[in-house]
Amino acid sequence: MGVATRTAGAADRDQVAALLDTAFHDDPVSGWVFPEEEHRRAVHGLFMGCFLDAALAGGRVDLLEDGSAAALWLSVPAGEPEEEDDMPALMRRTADPDNERAELVGRLTGAIHPTERAHVYLLLIAVAPDRQGEGLGTALLMPVLEQCDRDGLPAYLEASSARSRELYLRLGFADRGEPLRLPDGPLMWPMWREPATG
Repeated sequence: MGVATRTAGAADRDQVAALLDTAFHDDPVSGWVFPEEEHRRAVHGLFMGCFLDAALAGGRVDLLEDGSAAALWLSVPAGEPEEEDDMPALMRRTADPDNERAELVGRLTGAIHPTERAHVYLLLIAVAPDRQGEGLGTALLMPVLEQCDRDGLPAYLEASSARSRELYLRLGFADRGEPLRLPDGPLMWPMWREPATG
């Protein structure tokens, strides 16, 4: 499936943030972090914007030209981080200071993030709800994964739903260890993709 993509920049922030907010509004993890629907509507966009700002500042954001899908990527070097990740605390401060879960989800996923090898990290991929099931996510991910294959670089992500996990399995990812169960909440699946050879 041929789709026109480009690298998003600061001028695209509002558009991509709105897409992330809409695409993940009913995600199981978002529902766990913000269980009350009305409150989620008020703060979820701020929360998702933190992921976007991290990718815009230190990674890359691939955007379909029509704005219907976006993928947020970070390059992660090998080795333990030299300092503690302040992103989870920033997400809580920015979106919902009284909500421990807004920080906890980042702490828990950070604790299981692999450090032994350099890799690309799919922070998030969002497809507009009315365009899901059309193959846009696969079309957006494949160029990066094919580049990983050429460069001999693995990829990592955490799937936040059983449906997304199935997509990643089809794209060559495999479960990495046991799923992460959020306290009194849903599962998240850490997944790793070795670069294809030959």
